[in-house]
Amino acid sequence: MLCPFCNHPETKVIDSRESTDGKVIRRRRECLKCQKRFSTYEQLELLNFVVVKKDGRKEDYKREKLEKGIRKALEKRPIDGKKIEEAIDEIEYKLQLDKNCEVSVRTIGKLVLEKLKELDDVAYLRFASVYKGFGSADSFKKEAEKLMEN
Repeated sequence: MLCPFCNHPETKVIDSRESTDGKVIRRRRECLKCQKRFSTYEQLELLNFVVVKKDGRKEDYKREKLEKGIRKALEKRPIDGKKIEEAIDEIEYKLQLDKNCEVSVRTIGKLVLEKLKELDDVAYLRFASVYKGFGSADSFKKEAEKLMEN
């Protein structure tokens, strides 16, 4: 691990802690040259993960695309960045549990909808309007009414 301050290649781990859900490990490190301290985070990396699009095309999974969609839905909403990261981690964890190297974009969309429903009603409706392709204000209204019932 390179020191972010002096680029020295040798550091030592001072402390390691698991996150509350046990999916991420935080390591406190110290540079052996400049003695400055910094933190690193270790988490499961999804390998060989392919997303099957609606038209059948396949592309490698990219966390950035999932994050972009969620952040767009949560734009100008009172949800902090840590909660967003946790939501993305949970979605990825559920996808990894499936143990399938191919997953449909619909499956990912459903998981995002579930998570947004927990986080923020407005973000849920924003995402649902694109994901479910609302064709009219009436279909949007029906989805909002279903949300209010739950």
